[in-house]
Amino acid sequence: MSHALPARPRIAATKRTFVIVASQYNPDYVQGLIDHVKKELQVLAPYAATTLVQVPGSFEIPLAVQEVARKGGIDAIIALGVIFQGATGHAGHIAEAITGALMQISLANRVPVIHEVLTVNNDEQAKARCLGEEINRGTEAARAAVRIASVMNDLKGKS
Repeated sequence: MSHALPARPRIAATKRTFVIVASQYNPDYVQGLIDHVKKELQVLAPYAATTLVQVPGSFEIPLAVQEVARKGGIDAIIALGVIFQGATGHAGHIAEAITGALMQISLANRVPVIHEVLTVNNDEQAKARCLGEEINRGTEAARAAVRIASVMNDLKGKS
C-alpha cells in the first residue's frame, strides 16, 4: 500500500459539482475523510458545489450513489466509509459487494465514482488514513475527483 498521496492537480477554474456519499457508521473516522475531502476540494476547485449525502452504513452507499448518478449533472461522486475487519469474513463480503456495485453504477451512468470505502484492520490504520495528513484517503479522493472530472469533461468536449 502506498504511503504517498498523488500530487495535487492544477486548480479547476470552472465550476464543478461533486457529491459526497458517506456512511454514518464509524463516524469519527468517516467525518475525518469528509473534512479532508471538503478542505482539498476548496483548494482545488474553489468554484465547486459540494453536497453531502449521509447513509446509515457502508452497505447503503451504492444505493444512494446510484440515485445521485441517475439525477445527472454531477462531475464526480465520492463514496466514503470505514469497515473494520472482524473475526469473520463479513467485512470482506460487504467490501466486495460495495466495490462491484460502485463500479457498475459508474459505468452504467457514465459518472465517475471515487471509491474510498476503506477496509481496515485496526484503529491505527483508520487514524492514519482518515485523520492523519500523510496518507489521508479523503485528500486523495478529492484529488482523484478533480482529475477525473477534468478528464471526463475533456472527453465529452466540455470545458
